[in-house]
Amino acid sequence: MKKIIIILFVALNLFQNLSLAQTRFFRGIGAFVAVNSSMNRYRNFNIKDKSIPRYDPNFNPAAYYPENHYSHDMQNFGFGLLLEFLRYDKLRWQTELEYTHKSVLERDYDWFNDTRGPLTPNMYTQIQWNNYLKYFIYEGNKGAPYVMLGVRLEYNMGYAITAYAPVAAARPKVWFSGDAAVGYEFFTWKKWHPFVEFHWNPDVIYQPPVAGATMRNRTYELRIGIIYRPAKARIDDCNAPKYHGNYY
Repeated sequence: MKKIIIILFVALNLFQNLSLAQTRFFRGIGAFVAVNSSMNRYRNFNIKDKSIPRYDPNFNPAAYYPENHYSHDMQNFGFGLLLEFLRYDKLRWQTELEYTHKSVLERDYDWFNDTRGPLTPNMYTQIQWNNYLKYFIYEGNKGAPYVMLGVRLEYNMGYAITAYAPVAAARPKVWFSGDAAVGYEFFTWKKWHPFVEFHWNPDVIYQPPVAGATMRNRTYELRIGIIYRPAKARIDDCNAPKYHGNYY
């Protein structure tokens, strides 16, 4: 435990010295935990209308599987590390490495017998490299609200599929999704700032279709975290009268 504390102390001092040498290009390092809620939307291009010829001797149930539908939301968790860069006081580049689970609940459907099974989970385990432009809206005395817009590069480490396997298990190994978020950073301590964020994280496009059927994911994510900022805001670095409200 002592070795870990010493390593963290040395790392923070190194980041602080690096940030000062680079004219505050480096702005902060942090960590977060998250809870999320995900669902999948399925589209089957073989289904032209609602008239399914179940009793036609040439009927092929596989062509109508899965049906067009939205899955049920399911909650899961994630956590990650972040770095923040750029010399601008209001505009930043935030890059992250995140480990997360995206899970949905499905009721598998049998077209031929017109029956539906119980709710069962489909779950994906992912490592994500997330990159955002982050814009601070204004500086308050207690904190600063901000908005974020970016892209997540997702590596699918594994999955557990219980329903609609032909499509659900065909999720690409490497995928990408969009992200828009709002957040608030609290000026609780001089250099350690807690924050909270809410993210909307949808697939930008459908994944490649399998036998005419495809899907895409939508995830909501709520985060809490903390960021360490080695340098003060510009207002504290000039020769103007000292202002002690904002440190970010």
